[in-house]
Amino acid sequence: MIKIKHIAFTMAVAAFTFSLTGCGKPADVTTEVSAEKNVEQVVEKAVVVPSRFVEGQHYTQISDAPASSEPKISEYFSFYCHNCYNMETKYLPEIKGNLNKDIGFETKHVDFMNSEIGTEVMRALAVIHEVGNEKALNAAMFQAIQGEGGHHDHSAPGHSHDEPEINNRDDIKKVFAANGVDAETYDKIADSEATDKKLALWRQQQVMFQVQSVPTFIVNDKYAINMSEMRTLGDLIDVMNYLALEKK
Repeated sequence: MIKIKHIAFTMAVAAFTFSLTGCGKPADVTTEVSAEKNVEQVVEKAVVVPSRFVEGQHYTQISDAPASSEPKISEYFSFYCHNCYNMETKYLPEIKGNLNKDIGFETKHVDFMNSEIGTEVMRALAVIHEVGNEKALNAAMFQAIQGEGGHHDHSAPGHSHDEPEINNRDDIKKVFAANGVDAETYDKIADSEATDKKLALWRQQQVMFQVQSVPTFIVNDKYAINMSEMRTLGDLIDVMNYLALEKK
């Protein structure tokens, strides 16, 4: 049985559906469920209840290829997305803590910008994957791009920022240097063949999996979760466990 902590459940009731759908490219508009109705829901619930989740409503099959050999969740996100910042800081710890231990979790940066700086920011995530210290470096990148607390949504149409902290690779390397990664190490990883291949794969999968907004969760390289149908954090965790382990 999953036990959703009271604080996480309260956050999910108050803001979950509204706040986590659609940075970047246009996303579906969702109707927020009233707090009163959600508060009455039972906090403790089964890990998987297959009949609750309907293909075409709660999730969509986005590939006819076989599912990945190992169960996994892939989060497609952007350091420029305010809702991705909310996901990273408010919800991912609870999600990861309640996934079945056999399910892997990985992050991939989208290329909605199709620009030189957009590519450099993608490379930054690839470097984070190699050097570790993911929590601190992710937070530092979000804050450098969006401001303290992630107040700016750089992916919003018409958004401008007079003095962005991240304009080129040198700016990114300053962020990493402040978190223990020297410039030489950064360049070596960022310019490696492995990083080039990783970015090519992310771009290919972004198109293949029809990622139009972020954050987007792809399960087993086969199913996309419809975030607009996730009414609580528990719903999202349950559908992840179900799709990763039981839906083939």
